[in-house]
Amino acid sequence: MAGLSVNIDHVATIRQVRRTIEPDPVAAASICEAAGARGITAHLREDRRHVQDRDLRLLRQVAKTCLNLEMAPTDELIAIALDVKPDMATLVPERRQEVTTEGGLDVAGQQDRLADVTRRLRDGGIVVSLFINPDPLQIEAAGATEADAVELNTGSYSNAHRFEDRQRELQILTVGAEMVRNLGLTLNAGHGLTYQNVLPVAAIEGMSGLYIGHSIISYAVLYGLAEAVREMTRLIDKATQFPDHYRTA
Repeated sequence: MAGLSVNIDHVATIRQVRRTIEPDPVAAASICEAAGARGITAHLREDRRHVQDRDLRLLRQVAKTCLNLEMAPTDELIAIALDVKPDMATLVPERRQEVTTEGGLDVAGQQDRLADVTRRLRDGGIVVSLFINPDPLQIEAAGATEADAVELNTGSYSNAHRFEDRQRELQILTVGAEMVRNLGLTLNAGHGLTYQNVLPVAAIEGMSGLYIGHSIISYAVLYGLAEAVREMTRLIDKATQFPDHYRTA
């Protein structure tokens, strides 16, 4: 049965817009775990646009489920991973100008390099997953790196709006998933999954983990907004009723 790992990057994104202390992605991670998430994912980008080093270190202290660090396979991030020791590291491509990860790793084009990174992380006690497109060439190359897992990129599936296009992309994912299983790798998937499109992917045979962030945080912003407004209104009304008591901070 597939388990959910919640990506808390966008909680940090909201915080970083104002360079303040809230909302705290570490607190968000604890809420997600209490609600049933089986893992927490954080992407420490080279430009630190959302998750910060402090967040990652605190997450390592408080996370009770599987802490997954998404990271580019650079020497800086490898050193941080070996120091912090997340439960899992998912190697992803990274480009400074991109809004979000644009595609899977080109494992076939840098197989020796990624095999070395995988070895270094595994020697440090970290499970290694590779984020790749559901391309047979990339899946075969991923198997040759001796990584533990593969996260299939569901971006093309998620961006397909017509039914027939979605079905075609789902079939590509299904075939890729079978290849991953046959190589003896743990099967994960993620990117762009939403409440509307997750069911067929979650139902793929052997699916172990689904990595979802933006849609969950978006849902929380909208459906938690009413309670947030009610609480602020309650406080303002309280101050209006008892002004003398609250005139000093």
